[in-house]
Parts: sequence; C-alpha cells; structure tokens
Amino acid sequence: MATASPQRRWQAQCPNCGAPVEFASAASASAVCSYCRSTLLRDGDTLRKIGTSAELFEDYSPLQLGAAGRYAGASFVVVGRLQMAYADGGWNEWHILFDASADRPPRSGWLAEDNGSFVISFEAPLREPAPDPATLRPGGLQMLAGSAWQVASIVDATLAAAQGELPHPPRLDQRYPVIDLRNTAGEVATLEYSDPAQPGWSVGRAVQLADLQLTGLRDASGATLQSKAMPCPHCGASLEPKLASTQSIVCGQCQSVVDISKGAGAELAAYRQNTGGQPQIPLGTTGLLALNGGTPKSWQVVGYLERCDLPESSEDEQTFWREYLLFNQMEGFAFLVDTEDGWSLVRPITGAPSNAGSKTVKHQDKDFKHKWTYTAKVTYVLGEFYWRVKREERALVRDYEWRNGTRLELLSSEQTGNEVTWSHGRAVEAAEVRRFFSLPEDQMPALSRDVSSGMDQGTMLRNIVIAIFIIVVLFALLRACSDDECDRYKSTYGESSAEYQQCKRSSRGSGVGYVGSSGGSYGGYSSGGGGHK
Repeated sequence: MATASPQRRWQAQCPNCGAPVEFASAASASAVCSYCRSTLLRDGDTLRKIGTSAELFEDYSPLQLGAAGRYAGASFVVVGRLQMAYADGGWNEWHILFDASADRPPRSGWLAEDNGSFVISFEAPLREPAPDPATLRPGGLQMLAGSAWQVASIVDATLAAAQGELPHPPRLDQRYPVIDLRNTAGEVATLEYSDPAQPGWSVGRAVQLADLQLTGLRDASGATLQSKAMPCPHCGASLEPKLASTQSIVCGQCQSVVDISKGAGAELAAYRQNTGGQPQIPLGTTGLLALNGGTPKSWQVVGYLERCDLPESSEDEQTFWREYLLFNQMEGFAFLVDTEDGWSLVRPITGAPSNAGSKTVKHQDKDFKHKWTYTAKVTYVLGEFYWRVKREERALVRDYEWRNGTRLELLSSEQTGNEVTWSHGRAVEAAEVRRFFSLPEDQMPALSRDVSSGMDQGTMLRNIVIAIFIIVVLFALLRACSDDECDRYKSTYGESSAEYQQCKRSSRGSGVGYVGSSGGSYGGYSSGGGGHK
C-alpha cells in the first residue's frame, strides 16, 4: 500500500480571497488557489497574486490531487496539474512530489498522459543550447544531452489551466512550441519553449498505472461515467462513453463522429459519415490475449475502423482493411488488424528504432526490413477512441517486417501532420482470433482469408497460383471493358466478403465522409496514434 506523505508543510492565506493555500515542498515556487483560482507566486514567507487560472475542463482523468503511489522504490503524492491544449486536443501533466530521503530533499517529477498511456519524467539542466524549433522536423534526428533522439511530435501548445502546487510559475494563455523526442533506449524527452531564453528539458519513461501502486484515484465506476452522457448534436440520441479516456465517440443511431474531448456541457463538434459495414467481432466482445507472450489478459473491443490506402496511380491496386481497438484497464490500448494478408496484433511503442528512415531498422535487437511506403486513410469508424477522430486526415506510413521461420513480427511508423508514431506487433492466425474471442466455428471462413491460417503448403501454393490467374484475367477484363473496379475482391473473396463490401462502399462514397487516421498501419496494422499527449 503506497502512503506518500511529505515531511513538512507550509501554509499561508490567499491574498485574493483569504482561503488557505498549502505547500508540501519548500522547492515549490507557485500554487493555484483552489477557491478563487488565483495564480500565486511564493516570495519568501508571503504569497503574491500574479494572475488567474482558467477553470479546468472536465476530462475524466483517473488521476487527481492527493493520489499517491510508488515509482522506482520511492513514494510520491500528486500535488499539482497543468492542463495543456493545442489545435488537435490536449493533455494533462501532473506534478508529483517524492518523499525526502536520507541523502536528498523532496524531488519533483511529472506524470504525463501520453497517447492513452502514461510517462513519468524529471526535469534536468540542458548543458547545451536548445535547437531552434523551426529547424526541427517530425521523424528527424537530433543530438541532445549526449544522446540521439528522433523527433516524435511538434505542437504549438498553450497552458490552458493549472491546479495545485507547481515547481514554476505557470505562463497562462501563452502559446509556445512543445517538442516530443524518443530514443532507442525507450526514453521520452520533452523540450518546451515557454521561456525561449531557457527552454525546459525533461526525460522519462513510459509506465503502467498498475505498476505505480496508486491509491486515491478518482472513482471510475459506471455512475461517474454516466454523468458524461450527452445528446448527439445531429440526431439527439444519447451518447454514453464507457471509457474515461474517450475523446471521440460514434453515435449508435446516426453514425455521426462526435468530438467529446471538451467534456459534458461543452459545444460538441460532429460530422456525419457514410454507412459502413458491421465488424466481424462485435463491439463489447471480450477475449483473452497475450500481446507479446506471457500471461493472457482480458481485452475488450471498444472501437472499429475501416481503412484504405491511396494508390499513386490508376494502375495501382487499392487495398482495404479493418482495425479493432482493444482496451485493458491496466495495460491501455492495442489493435487487432484484419487485412488481405492475415491478422496482426500490435500496439504503440514508447521509444524509436535505430536507423530510422533507412531500408533496415533495428528494434529489440532485430533487423526489420522495409516493405511498403504508402498513404493511408480511415473511411469508417464505430465505437469509442482515445484520440480525436478527424475528417479527411491522411497519414504517411512506412512498414517493416522481421521473419524467423514461421514467426512474423511487424514494425511501422505513421506520420500524421507533425507527429510520428511507431508501433510493433506480430502476425496471428485466424484460428487464434476465433479462440481469443470465442467466436462461433461457422465464422471461420470469413475470418481465414489469409494464406497463413493453417493451410498445408500444397494447398497454399495451389491457391496462390489460382489467385494470380484470377487477378491476371480480371486485370485484362478491366482494361478491355471497364468492369467494376471491385471485381478483384468479389472474385477472390466472394460477394459477401468484407473486402468487396468495403470496396463498394468506398467507390460509392467518392471520398465524401472520410475520417482521419488512427495511427500507424501495416497493410492495415495500426499504431493507434492521435494527439501528442
């Protein structure tokens, strides 16, 4: 049981309203009054008002002031929060204070929400000039603090609101660049330019909330989430998110995509989308999966996406695939992906591979060879998502693979705007997918379209030859008489197949109603992307 309690507290009255303001650390320079939201600067034994913080918007984070935990053997307590905002969303940075030890005073750190997961980081002096943010590019390399970093995201952010005890006076309503960087050691670094003369530098690692032994979290019961229910702005049907981290939700009545990142009571942005297909694994289905070996854990399907690539010329074939967003309360999010080549199970990674941008990149001491580069787009979504699903957003994807006998691992980078996300996973057989989710056996023909789903080598070779023959014949027919461009999917997978139906819907849609990217892909394998934090 974690019980973090600072050794000494200092208290004074707010100079604006007279309410008590408490400091747990002598090192803290600022606080925000919980009664009048005055931003207070600590000056010796007195407090001086230097501004007023905006009201925090309700984002349903599981964390709150007073929550306690342990990290690397030391106890900490959550004492403050910064609520950051940028054009595509926002994130929280929680100020955590570690207990003093025999050899050092209380230490400040940050617990930041990052793409559906969490990162603990610590500020450090940067003993060299910080780079000009205008010279940085997503995916580019930068040497800092003796290490090579890959630029993961570049955003112009604003400190929208602050709460509690803080190590620095907050610079409210000031827009400044925030740069996220990753390295091959799995570390995450941040450069923030709120003070251009002395940019802030912090370094940390991803953590699982379950490993922090947290106590005092916000009530995540169904009763709390029901208060987040709101009407669809298009049809009025009730939207009731099941996850506290949901940023976008699809209306079950009219299939509109609704941005709920601002919380209940805010004006909701929404748009309609074309009708799509029904997922083979229904939303809400729960299965036992082991992502990278180890003990299987319970994962629930909370979202569904249909995606396609954008061919560079009319002679190139277009590919369609489907992705299932999976959620585990303690593990976060992962993706199960259904493509023409088979199924894969993947999730975002914290760091970045070495030799990024070359034909061969290294991750976990394995050499992944480049296979495809293409532009991907989401055409239809259902369920809930931890990022803001955007319309007409495209992503540049680079896919890599590593093989060892029958084992296939996948690695992918996806760039959307000024953000690059890497993801890693493995191929799985259709029979595994059926077992994961206890699907009916008669569903196997629809699941097992891939050539690696248990066929013997003779059957596999024969089917490949037949498929090539069919494609050649179809191509000749298409050129001769301009038949339906989706006939390739109809002939290969059947008229009722997901590929054929998805192709027909996309052709009818003519690009209208497309929505944004989910993250990274490997012929449909997703990294889960979304916002910077």
